[in-house]
Amino acid sequence: MRALVVYCHPRENSFTAAVRDTVVAKLTQAGAETRLIDLYARGFDPVLSASEHEGYETCPDNCTPVQADVDDLRWCDTLIFVYPTWWYGLPAILKGWLDRVLLPDVAFLMPDAQNATIRPGLGHIERLGVFTTCGASWWLTTLVGAPGKRTLMRGVGFLCRKPLKTAFAAHYLMDSSTPESRQRHLENVARKMERFTGTPRRQEATT
Repeated sequence: MRALVVYCHPRENSFTAAVRDTVVAKLTQAGAETRLIDLYARGFDPVLSASEHEGYETCPDNCTPVQADVDDLRWCDTLIFVYPTWWYGLPAILKGWLDRVLLPDVAFLMPDAQNATIRPGLGHIERLGVFTTCGASWWLTTLVGAPGKRTLMRGVGFLCRKPLKTAFAAHYLMDSSTPESRQRHLENVARKMERFTGTPRRQEATT
């Protein structure tokens, strides 16, 4: 398993960082090769510039500004996003990563004379995981439409191999969370990662 974890949160002591650490620990337990992209730590520029937009469909030159990220995306067979949900959607830095890295001839194929719409380009990705936190409740997030979840699970998921193995977990009502609720969520993330990677759950040692 070759896992790429795309992580974003501006504060290293955040609960989202604890979710990231749980995800990475479970990948390690599963024997996966893991690469971590920490968008804030790297100071990733989310802005699609005028020159990048002009050359958006010029392949492979369109990859040059974000070549390292494109290489990581092409390398992995497992793609995982760990991030906080803000205004029901993706943080700007993560949306910008999608804009700049999921390019034509990388994530999808553009329409052509034989095809009226785009076609998937991430057929090497077999697993897609999304782990997030939400200030709003589940019902309010669902009422609004959960645009962040839909962008990743449906939009990116459409571009991946079928059948696609998926995992999703969100801690809702983060603003009124408790140590107990956060611990329960980390345990839920661990369980979902074990099913996601096919790793048997470790039993606690007994005396």
